Amino acid sequence: MAIRILREEGDEILKKSSRVIEVIDDRIKALAEDMFDTMHKYDGLGLAAVQVGILKRLIVIDLYDDKTKFALVNPEIVWHGDEMEDFEEGCLSFPNQFGKVRRYSKVKVKAQDLNGDSVTLEAEGLLAQALQHEIDHLNGEVFKDKIIPGTFEVVTPEDLNKK
Repeated sequence: MAIRILREEGDEILKKSSRVIEVIDDRIKALAEDMFDTMHKYDGLGLAAVQVGILKRLIVIDLYDDKTKFALVNPEIVWHGDEMEDFEEGCLSFPNQFGKVRRYSKVKVKAQDLNGDSVTLEAEGLLAQALQHEIDHLNGEVFKDKIIPGTFEVVTPEDLNKK
């Protein structure tokens, strides 16, 4: 497929709400494939369509564990547990920026797959974090606005090479 251009910090589209996908056609399926290719190129775990400039409610996630790779159309969180955790996060739209974000430890998400079938996911840990992060993008919210004060850091490629 194709590598899409990532929208980065300062691009106003990242603050806009995405529209519901009414029909899952070949264009939506091709967009999902492009999103997987783009996410993999930049070593991401998740990507929302808005991050490649498309205001559609579509996300892709790949935890690189041979079982957790999927695209979700019109995902929404329909339940969350009471417990919250502070997760270290970064974002492909905010390169080299990291911080802790408080998120629900467990969530349930309803969506459609690329065949139009309804799916329900119950998630915890890293998957719950990724789902919340990507669904936030669909609502025009970015992780940087949710960072716990005092936990933000910028890591340069040179810093990463020292580790």
